[in-house]
Amino acid sequence: MAQKAIREYDAKSILAKHWDKYFPDFTYAYETVIVQNGSELKKAAKENTWLKDKKLVAKPDMLFGKRGKNDLVLFRDSKPGDVTLAKAVSWIDEKSSKEQSVYFSFDGDTPVGEAKVDMLTHFIVEPFTPHKQEEEYYISATCVGDADMLYMSAEGGMEVEEGWEEKVTEVAFDITESEEEIAKKIKANIPKDVAKEDKEAFTKFAIGFFKAYRELNFAYLEINPFVLQGKKIELLDMVAKLDDTAGFMMVEEWGNVEYPTSFGMESKSPEVEAIEEADAKTGASLKLTLLKPDARIWTMVAGGGASVVYADTIADLAGIEDLANYGEYSGGPTTGETKFYAETLLDLMTRKKDAKGRDKILIIGGAIANFTDVAKTFTGIIQAFENYADKMKKIGIKIYVRRGGPNYEKGLKDIKEAADRLGLYIEVYGPETHVTDIVRMALAK
Repeated sequence: MAQKAIREYDAKSILAKHWDKYFPDFTYAYETVIVQNGSELKKAAKENTWLKDKKLVAKPDMLFGKRGKNDLVLFRDSKPGDVTLAKAVSWIDEKSSKEQSVYFSFDGDTPVGEAKVDMLTHFIVEPFTPHKQEEEYYISATCVGDADMLYMSAEGGMEVEEGWEEKVTEVAFDITESEEEIAKKIKANIPKDVAKEDKEAFTKFAIGFFKAYRELNFAYLEINPFVLQGKKIELLDMVAKLDDTAGFMMVEEWGNVEYPTSFGMESKSPEVEAIEEADAKTGASLKLTLLKPDARIWTMVAGGGASVVYADTIADLAGIEDLANYGEYSGGPTTGETKFYAETLLDLMTRKKDAKGRDKILIIGGAIANFTDVAKTFTGIIQAFENYADKMKKIGIKIYVRRGGPNYEKGLKDIKEAADRLGLYIEVYGPETHVTDIVRMALAK
């Protein structure tokens, strides 16, 4: 399961979109907007009149927690729930105007470790929800090993993690358990401290929550806290990750969700974002991480396991500073998908010559495929070669290929003939050659 974190705004939007299916017994107002500055918030107020009429809460939405302990939640002026639109506009402009220091860990109220420093660029704004402390609850779900885990607590808020073992009930579910069995197990494990008048409602909500987690392909889903007031539910704070391997079949269910870079992390390059977008639209797996784009050794490896082996071998023999990228193309990508992936790599490879004047190396490797048609994917690579041959010769690129699997003989023959025709240096090997021997050959030459 490949997990990708999403914004709180997107997590709430996904649940709201499917609310009636999973939570028919409850109401959820879903009054929430995401903005980058005060001007956007004032503009949003023209369409969302509740921003003018209600007291508000504002906080960053940039994939980090402990916002309250970092003093980055605006919910009070002179008293809780006294934040107006004008105050929220002013606060967002203030917080987004300069770098902020954020601590990710705390011991009580004391920061632990070094703070990350970055700009705040996205804020979520919602109505303030008046409620009592005893109306706050906690719930989350994730995958642990071969089981799905549901975590429930009668106590929500910032302190629940600090007393996890005493406060949280954990329930494991096998993938084979039916809806009836799941519902029965949840009902039997509702935390004993849940208020008596809330137990039935809490149970119904927990059953719907777990079903939504599974069917909407969340990899992790946490609401801390949610407020339960009779039939009314308010989702005060959410954290979520999606299983992005399901993205190609969840386009309608998820909507226009984005996968932002976490606070304090370097922004993704346009090339990496393009590969992620392509990956989300296919049942295959397309992954790319840029390590050092100016380095001379590039890999185009079929298979996640093989990509690790190749990266380790290159690091051992040449040093990690010579490895430009890490990634994979696998799971039976189409010719077009493979062409796009190969062209992305070649575009990056051919922007600069090696600083020491050496030839660059492109390793097209992989183990023995089970169901990927090697000839079909190599057709995509050949098409990319045809478009980049002149740039490849100008920069100086040597290609080493090792592949096995369905139609591998034809694939190797085709790519060798194409490279020779285009005047590109290439060596090709089949499964008789050890999986990483081409790394040794390339570096020896």
